[in-house]
Amino acid sequence: MTGSDDMARRTILRQVLAMGAIGLTIGARSRSQAAPRPSPDTALRWGIDYGATTDPALARACALLVLEPHHARPIAPLRGPGSILLGYVSFGEVERGRPYFAALDKAGALSAANPNWPDARLADLRHPAWRAAVLDRLVPAILALGYDGIFIDTMDNAEAMERQDPVANTGMVAAGATLIAAVRARFPKTRIMLNRGYALLPNVAPKIDYLLGEAMASRWNFAAKRYELLSESDWAWQAGRLRAARARNSALALMTLDYWNPADTTQIAALYARERAAGFSPYVATLALDRLMPEPTG
Repeated sequence: MTGSDDMARRTILRQVLAMGAIGLTIGARSRSQAAPRPSPDTALRWGIDYGATTDPALARACALLVLEPHHARPIAPLRGPGSILLGYVSFGEVERGRPYFAALDKAGALSAANPNWPDARLADLRHPAWRAAVLDRLVPAILALGYDGIFIDTMDNAEAMERQDPVANTGMVAAGATLIAAVRARFPKTRIMLNRGYALLPNVAPKIDYLLGEAMASRWNFAAKRYELLSESDWAWQAGRLRAARARNSALALMTLDYWNPADTTQIAALYARERAAGFSPYVATLALDRLMPEPTG
């Protein structure tokens, strides 16, 4: 499910991100101890919020929380007892509004524009300047803000680029896997969550802590302009890849993200129940991912 619907969803998401983008500070906060790893067989209560006004009460109820780190705000009020906070970072492309865009463009580390988001350029994962930016600037800046780790997005781009032009983009998937391995080596206690990126998993699964299956059982249909349930075969395709990654890393926590109308609490509850029954840690959100949605109760 990495076609036009998924790309269009990220278009809306990046509009949210770009509105709050500010410059990153350089430097990383060291941690004397790594936070305890969750059992892969225990469902985590978790969420994603890329908005600038995260609800503190809902945030503190999450054992794991993914946030947009470019909002100028303290994150301590959003941290619950023993919780893990991850900062969003795109490894597969760069928006024009990011403070490091110009230098990467000049160095030749950026490729073609994303056709669904012209202000975002695909990153050449093989380029030394991109590797240096990730290792020396992007990740350290997020850790310096107090985050426990990073949430890596847009790594599906590597497979898509290599498939679209196998000659010009040869080695893109391998370079993506090498980059994540380098992040793990440079920041061994940092938590890493990967969104999809299934082509990288044979090499990457042992290097990450969490794997996310996005749009597992439901998605937004852009043509019909409504939320819809996905087919059983679509769900099984992703579930198989999540479980295959767990086979390579028995400690890997498997997460799912579904999208649905917040007013339809009955269907949302059903989505939570389905994913948990399969052994995954679910979260159900609105398409924009700009606020936390509490799980229905009762």
